[in-house]
Amino acid sequence: MASQAEDILRFFVENTPDWPTLAVGGPIALAWAALCLLVSGLLKTRWKLKTGYTRKCFHFLIFGTVVAVHWRWGTPGVCLFGGMTSLVIAYALVRGRGHLMYEAMAREKDEPRRTYYVIVPYFATLIGGLLSNILFPATAVFGYLVTGLGDAVAEPVGTRFGKHEYRAPALTGVRATRSLEGSLAVFAASLLSLIAYFALAHQLDVSGGSLLVLVLISAVSTVVEAVSPHGWDNTTMQVVPALLGAALL
Repeated sequence: MASQAEDILRFFVENTPDWPTLAVGGPIALAWAALCLLVSGLLKTRWKLKTGYTRKCFHFLIFGTVVAVHWRWGTPGVCLFGGMTSLVIAYALVRGRGHLMYEAMAREKDEPRRTYYVIVPYFATLIGGLLSNILFPATAVFGYLVTGLGDAVAEPVGTRFGKHEYRAPALTGVRATRSLEGSLAVFAASLLSLIAYFALAHQLDVSGGSLLVLVLISAVSTVVEAVSPHGWDNTTMQVVPALLGAALL
Protein backbone atom coordinates (compact mmCIF):
# COMPACT_ATOMS: atom_id res chain seq x y z
CA MET A 1 0.00 0.00 0.00
CA ALA A 2 2.83 2.38 0.87
CA SER A 3 4.52 1.60 -2.44
CA GLN A 4 1.31 2.39 -4.37
CA ALA A 5 0.95 5.69 -2.54
CA GLU A 6 4.56 6.53 -3.39
CA ASP A 7 3.94 5.70 -7.07
CA ILE A 8 0.91 8.01 -7.15
CA LEU A 9 2.82 10.81 -5.45
CA ARG A 10 5.73 10.33 -7.83
CA PHE A 11 3.35 10.57 -10.79
CA PHE A 12 2.08 13.97 -9.70
CA VAL A 13 5.56 15.26 -8.87
CA GLU A 14 7.05 14.13 -12.18
CA ASN A 15 4.19 15.39 -14.33
CA THR A 16 3.48 18.77 -12.76
CA PRO A 17 4.59 21.46 -15.25
CA ASP A 18 7.26 23.86 -14.05
CA TRP A 19 6.55 27.58 -13.64
CA PRO A 20 7.99 28.70 -17.01
CA THR A 21 5.84 26.08 -18.77
CA LEU A 22 2.78 27.21 -16.82
CA ALA A 23 3.46 30.85 -17.64
CA VAL A 24 3.78 30.20 -21.38
CA GLY A 25 1.64 27.17 -22.00
CA GLY A 26 -1.11 27.85 -19.48
CA PRO A 27 -2.69 30.87 -21.20
CA ILE A 28 -2.44 29.18 -24.61
CA ALA A 29 -4.11 26.00 -23.31
CA LEU A 30 -6.77 28.03 -21.51
CA ALA A 31 -7.57 30.07 -24.62
CA TRP A 32 -7.79 26.99 -26.83
CA ALA A 33 -10.06 25.10 -24.42
CA ALA A 34 -12.31 28.15 -24.13
CA LEU A 35 -12.44 28.52 -27.91
CA CYS A 36 -13.42 24.86 -28.30
CA LEU A 37 -16.35 25.30 -25.91
CA LEU A 38 -17.36 28.65 -27.40
CA VAL A 39 -17.50 27.15 -30.90
CA SER A 40 -19.57 24.25 -29.58
CA GLY A 41 -21.92 26.69 -27.87
CA LEU A 42 -22.34 28.77 -31.00
CA LEU A 43 -23.20 25.64 -32.97
CA LYS A 44 -26.15 25.18 -30.61
CA THR A 45 -27.31 28.72 -29.93
CA ARG A 46 -26.73 30.24 -33.35
CA TRP A 47 -26.87 27.29 -35.75
CA LYS A 48 -29.44 25.34 -33.70
CA LEU A 49 -27.62 22.02 -33.65
CA LYS A 50 -28.81 19.50 -31.08
CA THR A 51 -26.85 19.10 -27.86
CA GLY A 52 -26.00 15.56 -28.93
CA TYR A 53 -23.82 17.13 -31.62
CA THR A 54 -22.42 20.17 -29.79
CA ARG A 55 -21.49 18.25 -26.64
CA LYS A 56 -19.53 15.72 -28.66
CA CYS A 57 -17.97 18.47 -30.78
CA PHE A 58 -16.37 19.79 -27.58
CA HIS A 59 -15.51 16.24 -26.50
CA PHE A 60 -13.84 15.51 -29.85
CA LEU A 61 -11.86 18.77 -29.91
CA ILE A 62 -10.58 18.32 -26.35
CA PHE A 63 -9.57 14.69 -26.69
CA GLY A 64 -8.10 15.31 -30.14
CA THR A 65 -5.97 18.03 -28.58
CA VAL A 66 -4.97 15.68 -25.75
CA VAL A 67 -3.73 13.09 -28.27
CA ALA A 68 -1.66 15.75 -30.06
CA VAL A 69 -0.31 17.20 -26.80
CA HIS A 70 0.56 13.73 -25.50
CA TRP A 71 2.40 12.97 -28.72
CA ARG A 72 4.43 16.19 -28.59
CA TRP A 73 4.84 17.04 -24.88
CA GLY A 74 3.93 13.85 -23.04
CA THR A 75 1.97 13.49 -19.82
CA PRO A 76 3.06 16.85 -18.29
CA GLY A 77 1.55 18.62 -21.29
CA VAL A 78 -1.66 16.62 -20.92
CA CYS A 79 -1.86 17.57 -17.23
CA LEU A 80 -1.43 21.24 -18.07
CA PHE A 81 -4.09 21.17 -20.78
CA GLY A 82 -6.41 19.16 -18.54
CA GLY A 83 -6.07 21.74 -15.79
CA MET A 84 -6.90 24.63 -18.12
CA THR A 85 -9.86 22.74 -19.57
CA SER A 86 -11.10 22.19 -16.01
CA LEU A 87 -11.12 25.95 -15.47
CA VAL A 88 -13.16 26.49 -18.63
CA ILE A 89 -15.73 23.87 -17.63
CA ALA A 90 -15.93 25.35 -14.12
CA TYR A 91 -16.61 28.80 -15.61
CA ALA A 92 -19.39 27.38 -17.80
CA LEU A 93 -21.00 25.72 -14.79
CA VAL A 94 -20.85 28.93 -12.77
CA ARG A 95 -22.52 30.86 -15.59
CA GLY A 96 -25.16 28.14 -15.76
CA ARG A 97 -28.37 27.70 -17.69
CA GLY A 98 -28.75 29.97 -20.70
CA HIS A 99 -25.05 30.66 -21.21
CA LEU A 100 -23.82 29.28 -24.52
CA MET A 101 -20.83 27.48 -22.96
CA TYR A 102 -23.11 25.70 -20.50
CA GLU A 103 -25.75 24.94 -23.10
CA ALA A 104 -23.12 23.35 -25.35
CA MET A 105 -22.65 20.56 -22.78
CA ALA A 106 -25.92 20.25 -20.85
CA ARG A 107 -28.40 17.88 -22.50
CA GLU A 108 -32.09 18.70 -22.26
CA LYS A 109 -32.95 15.01 -21.94
CA ASP A 110 -30.97 14.91 -18.68
CA GLU A 111 -33.51 17.18 -16.96
CA PRO A 112 -33.76 17.75 -14.05
CA ARG A 113 -30.09 16.82 -13.64
CA ARG A 114 -28.45 18.64 -16.54
CA THR A 115 -25.63 20.05 -14.41
CA TYR A 116 -25.08 16.69 -12.71
CA TYR A 117 -24.47 15.08 -16.12
CA VAL A 118 -21.87 17.69 -16.96
CA ILE A 119 -20.03 17.29 -13.66
CA VAL A 120 -20.09 13.49 -13.58
CA PRO A 121 -18.52 12.99 -17.04
CA TYR A 122 -15.88 15.56 -16.12
CA PHE A 123 -14.86 13.62 -13.02
CA ALA A 124 -15.16 10.35 -14.95
CA THR A 125 -12.72 11.73 -17.52
CA LEU A 126 -10.36 12.95 -14.80
CA ILE A 127 -10.42 9.63 -12.94
CA GLY A 128 -9.99 7.60 -16.13
CA GLY A 129 -7.08 9.73 -17.29
CA LEU A 130 -5.28 9.52 -13.96
CA LEU A 131 -5.79 5.77 -13.57
CA SER A 132 -4.67 4.91 -17.09
CA ASN A 133 -1.58 7.12 -16.83
CA ILE A 134 -0.59 5.85 -13.39
CA LEU A 135 -1.26 2.17 -14.09
CA PHE A 136 -0.57 1.90 -17.83
CA PRO A 137 1.49 4.94 -18.87
CA ALA A 138 2.83 3.39 -22.07
CA THR A 139 -0.66 2.75 -23.46
CA ALA A 140 -2.71 5.56 -21.88
CA VAL A 141 -3.03 7.07 -25.34
CA PHE A 142 -5.25 4.08 -26.26
CA GLY A 143 -7.82 5.47 -23.85
CA TYR A 144 -7.57 8.96 -25.33
CA LEU A 145 -8.21 7.59 -28.80
CA VAL A 146 -11.08 5.26 -27.92
CA THR A 147 -12.79 7.75 -25.60
CA GLY A 148 -12.04 10.87 -27.57
CA LEU A 149 -12.74 9.59 -31.06
CA GLY A 150 -14.61 6.31 -30.72
CA ASP A 151 -17.00 7.40 -28.00
CA ALA A 152 -17.27 10.88 -29.50
CA VAL A 153 -19.13 9.64 -32.57
CA ALA A 154 -21.61 7.47 -30.66
CA GLU A 155 -24.04 10.19 -29.54
CA PRO A 156 -24.14 12.14 -32.84
CA VAL A 157 -24.64 8.91 -34.80
CA GLY A 158 -27.27 7.76 -32.33
CA THR A 159 -28.98 11.16 -32.46
CA ARG A 160 -29.12 11.11 -36.26
CA PHE A 161 -29.45 7.44 -37.17
CA GLY A 162 -30.32 5.59 -33.97
CA LYS A 163 -33.35 3.38 -34.59
CA HIS A 164 -32.58 0.38 -32.40
CA GLU A 165 -32.35 1.76 -28.89
CA TYR A 166 -31.54 -0.13 -25.72
CA ARG A 167 -31.65 0.92 -22.09
CA ALA A 168 -28.37 2.07 -20.58
CA PRO A 169 -27.56 1.77 -16.86
CA ALA A 170 -28.10 5.01 -14.90
CA LEU A 171 -27.32 5.79 -11.28
CA THR A 172 -30.07 8.40 -11.04
CA GLY A 173 -33.70 8.60 -12.08
CA VAL A 174 -32.86 9.82 -15.60
CA ARG A 175 -33.90 7.41 -18.35
CA ALA A 176 -30.75 6.76 -20.39
CA THR A 177 -30.71 5.02 -23.75
CA ARG A 178 -28.09 4.09 -26.31
CA SER A 179 -28.48 2.63 -29.78
CA LEU A 180 -27.00 -0.23 -31.76
CA GLU A 181 -26.11 2.27 -34.48
CA GLY A 182 -24.18 4.36 -31.96
CA SER A 183 -22.40 1.27 -30.61
CA LEU A 184 -21.39 0.24 -34.12
CA ALA A 185 -19.99 3.74 -34.62
CA VAL A 186 -17.94 3.35 -31.39
CA PHE A 187 -16.37 0.18 -32.74
CA ALA A 188 -15.61 1.57 -36.20
CA ALA A 189 -14.21 4.91 -34.98
CA SER A 190 -12.15 3.25 -32.23
CA LEU A 191 -10.60 0.79 -34.65
CA LEU A 192 -9.85 3.39 -37.31
CA SER A 193 -8.34 5.81 -34.79
CA LEU A 194 -6.06 3.12 -33.32
CA ILE A 195 -4.92 2.00 -36.76
CA ALA A 196 -4.30 5.59 -37.87
CA TYR A 197 -2.35 6.45 -34.73
CA PHE A 198 0.02 3.54 -34.97
CA ALA A 199 0.43 3.86 -38.73
CA LEU A 200 1.36 7.54 -38.36
CA ALA A 201 3.59 6.93 -35.36
CA HIS A 202 5.36 4.02 -37.11
CA GLN A 203 5.10 2.11 -33.84
CA LEU A 204 3.22 -0.92 -35.05
CA ASP A 205 2.76 -3.02 -38.14
CA VAL A 206 -1.03 -3.04 -38.44
CA SER A 207 -1.08 -6.33 -40.31
CA GLY A 208 -1.72 -9.86 -39.11
CA GLY A 209 -1.83 -10.45 -35.37
CA SER A 210 -1.34 -6.81 -34.47
CA LEU A 211 -4.44 -5.80 -36.40
CA LEU A 212 -6.43 -8.52 -34.66
CA VAL A 213 -5.36 -7.08 -31.30
CA LEU A 214 -6.65 -3.65 -32.31
CA VAL A 215 -9.93 -5.23 -33.44
CA LEU A 216 -10.22 -6.98 -30.08
CA ILE A 217 -9.52 -3.78 -28.14
CA SER A 218 -12.14 -1.92 -30.18
CA ALA A 219 -14.72 -4.69 -29.76
CA VAL A 220 -14.24 -4.96 -25.99
CA SER A 221 -14.32 -1.17 -25.66
CA THR A 222 -17.62 -1.10 -27.54
CA VAL A 223 -19.16 -3.59 -25.10
CA VAL A 224 -17.75 -1.64 -22.15
CA GLU A 225 -19.31 1.58 -23.46
CA ALA A 226 -22.65 -0.17 -23.89
CA VAL A 227 -22.82 -1.41 -20.29
CA SER A 228 -21.15 1.53 -18.51
CA PRO A 229 -23.43 3.67 -16.31
CA HIS A 230 -24.71 6.83 -17.95
CA GLY A 231 -22.12 9.57 -17.46
CA TRP A 232 -19.32 7.29 -16.25
CA ASP A 233 -18.15 5.73 -19.52
CA ASN A 234 -15.27 8.22 -19.82
CA THR A 235 -13.59 6.29 -16.98
CA THR A 236 -14.09 2.78 -18.27
CA MET A 237 -13.41 3.78 -21.88
CA GLN A 238 -9.99 5.11 -20.93
CA VAL A 239 -8.87 2.42 -18.49
CA VAL A 240 -9.97 -0.68 -20.41
CA PRO A 241 -8.21 0.10 -23.73
CA ALA A 242 -5.06 1.12 -21.86
CA LEU A 243 -5.18 -2.13 -19.86
CA LEU A 244 -5.75 -4.26 -22.94
CA GLY A 245 -2.98 -2.48 -24.83
CA ALA A 246 -0.52 -3.05 -22.01
CA ALA A 247 -1.51 -6.72 -21.73
CA LEU A 248 -1.66 -7.65 -25.42
CA LEU A 249 0.96 -5.52 -27.21
